[in-house]
Amino acid sequence: MASIRRTLSPAYHHRSYQNGAGFSSPSHKFLPNGNSKHSSSRHLPLLFTAVNLVYRKGWRRSLCRCLFFFLIGFVFGITLFGNMDTDIRAKDFAFPELKPPHVDLRLDDQIVTSVSLGIHTRLQEPKEVDDLIGPPLKQLIVVTPTYNRGFQAYFLNRLGQVLRLVKPPLVWIVVEEKVASFETAEILRRTGVMYRHVVCTRSPSEPKDRGVHQRNAALEHIEGHKVDGIVFFADDDNVYTVELFESLRTIRRFGTWPVAMLAPSKNKAILEGPVCNGSQVIGWHTNEKSKRLRRFHVDMSGFAFNSSILWDPKRWGHPYSNRIRQLDTVKEGFQETTFIEQVVEDESQMEGILPGCSRIMNWHLHLDTSNLIYPKGWLLEKNLEITLAIK
Repeated sequence: MASIRRTLSPAYHHRSYQNGAGFSSPSHKFLPNGNSKHSSSRHLPLLFTAVNLVYRKGWRRSLCRCLFFFLIGFVFGITLFGNMDTDIRAKDFAFPELKPPHVDLRLDDQIVTSVSLGIHTRLQEPKEVDDLIGPPLKQLIVVTPTYNRGFQAYFLNRLGQVLRLVKPPLVWIVVEEKVASFETAEILRRTGVMYRHVVCTRSPSEPKDRGVHQRNAALEHIEGHKVDGIVFFADDDNVYTVELFESLRTIRRFGTWPVAMLAPSKNKAILEGPVCNGSQVIGWHTNEKSKRLRRFHVDMSGFAFNSSILWDPKRWGHPYSNRIRQLDTVKEGFQETTFIEQVVEDESQMEGILPGCSRIMNWHLHLDTSNLIYPKGWLLEKNLEITLAIK
């Protein structure tokens, strides 16, 4: 391949200039003064000479100009900042010293005896909380016999609402005759109280023995399952205060308290129960001549006892080998005293509830609903359910 070489004219190299001046280019006017103090200016003539050699190479002229001005800027940039003080001292970057404001710790009429770290206080917090909570509460075992009669639903709902206000643990043992009715079970579920629905299969020979057999069925359930707690016979037609149930948890073995009730004539209130000196039982309240032969003058809802007496009699030194049950062979009104005689020997083993037994916390109203008159056209068709008779 033939190559084309462009040679410079000899006349161009040997061209003479006026005044004997040598070759110069317009770019020389950009050169700095030769007397400059910067050392980098000594290399500029060599740089311009090299650039002039390629300046006339056609298309490379633009590239050379770019390189030329880039180098000029680079050299002048180094020259301007060449004498920069590089002595950087640590104090230029030091942070200002921060000091807390002065606080006067003088306490007037106060003496600090001890100082404890926060970690010690936190470790002691759970113990303090345990001290506030105290020991666990005793379980209450509330026994309620019920049967089909007027106001049965009202009585159960009223008692259930009272038990809802009592602090747990509490178990409500409701005993029915022959069969557990759906209506009673529905009432118990709606109360929100933990309960056990027990059935008494034994048929009473007399109406007065109905409650005796039902309470015995509950005692068999407690003894068989060794349910631990304080047993209390709460008939559904009585009126109770929440304070009474909370006070039962203080009983160790056997506790009793006075009960207010209406006289058979319904024209006055009478009191039946213990007379106390502090928590010691020293006598009894009674107003009925027929009951003065009783050993202990207590209403069925006027006492409570520890359930372990039923299934662990040796713990209490129980003298009887027979099971503790209510008797249906005694006259009406003597079931209470004959039962208590199986649990304790005398008043020294009893505890008066609340100091001096001075509070009335439940009422026995003796409401008779056997002759309850319903509106005309209504019938009591089955347990707890009143429906309109279809004529």
